[in-house]
Order: sequence, then C-alpha cells, then structure tokens
Amino acid sequence: MTTAPSSDTPTRKRLKPGERRAQILQTLAAMLQEPGNERITTAALAKRLQVSEAALYRHFASKAQMFEGLLDFIEQTVLSLVQQIAGEEAVLGTLTLEEGRARAARIASVLLQFAEKNPGMVRMMVGDALQGENERLQARMNQLLDKVESTLRQCLRPAAGAVDAADAAARMHDAQVAANLLMSFVQGRWLRFVRTGFKRLPTEHWDACVAILV
Repeated sequence: MTTAPSSDTPTRKRLKPGERRAQILQTLAAMLQEPGNERITTAALAKRLQVSEAALYRHFASKAQMFEGLLDFIEQTVLSLVQQIAGEEAVLGTLTLEEGRARAARIASVLLQFAEKNPGMVRMMVGDALQGENERLQARMNQLLDKVESTLRQCLRPAAGAVDAADAAARMHDAQVAANLLMSFVQGRWLRFVRTGFKRLPTEHWDACVAILV
C-alpha cells in the first residue's frame, strides 16, 4: 500500500523564468570570483545550481550569452557612473583644467572601487575570464574601455585659452596621453587584483597615486 508524501517533505521552489535567469548570472559571477577557478564550463555551472545543462540552455542560447548578461551589468553600471561624474561640461569642453583633473580622478577611483566590490566582474574586465570564449565578448569589453578612456580624455582636455592651432593640438595631445596613462594604471590595478587572488586591493594607496598621476 502506498502512502501520500508527508507535508514535511521539502520541495524545491519553482522559479519564474526571469528569476532563474538572474540566478544563473549571479552564480556565474560568484564562480568567477573564486581564486583558482579558471575556465568555467556549463557542466560546472549546472552542478553548482543543481540543475541539468539543458535547463541552462532553456534560458540562454549559449555560454557566450550568459557572459553577455554579465557584460550588460558591467556596461550599464560603469558607463552610468562615469557619465554622471563627467557631466555635460566634459562633453561641451567647458571644464577648467582643475575641474577636469578632479573629475578624471573621481572616475578612476570609481573604476577601482567597482572592481574591488565585484571580483568576478573584474576577471572579465581584464579578459582573464574571456580567454577561450567567443571573440565578440572581448571585443565588446574593449569597446567599453575605449568609451571610458574617451570620457577621461574629454575631462582632461583644456577649455578655451589656446594661443594658436599648434598650441591647441599640443594641449589635446597632452590630454590624450594623460587619459591613456590613467586608464593604463586602472587596468594594471585590476590585473594585479586578479593575479593575486583578489588580495592586493585596487584602491591601495590611491590618494598618493592620484596625486602623481593627475
């Protein structure tokens, strides 16, 4: 004789499609921030979630699409913060040299803080987690970094005051070099954070560094 299952028997909560999709991305991000966890397979991700690989593909067409979901978060968060700090004045080129330097320094600081709070994301930002994945993922990441550097350049370009065309060109060149230097420093700190298993924080001695860089 069979008996009805006890009401105390634990049942797995059925998640809605949007909730399951978010859970997959959150789990992928968590796995990325585990030191020593190199290339993540869908099999390992499915095991962590206690679902089948087929269940993953009901929400994402491929692993690349899962990474793109994380890239959406990185892009939206980083660009929103960067553009908010730069302000419309940077786009219009009306910042004074001191204002531009201050905003560029704040942008660099935010980039370092974002990495510190999101170790798994920074592995994607330095390309470490994207090795062996679809090439379009790295191309998209490169485009994001180019946009950030372009905003830094807008902040650092001088307002009116050039003597002639040659002087204006020299000032623009200086702004480009300064933006590139600042971005290279930020990316170097991201990379060191990853390579040390997230032990050497990106913001280490930041106040002293920014005084030299900007």
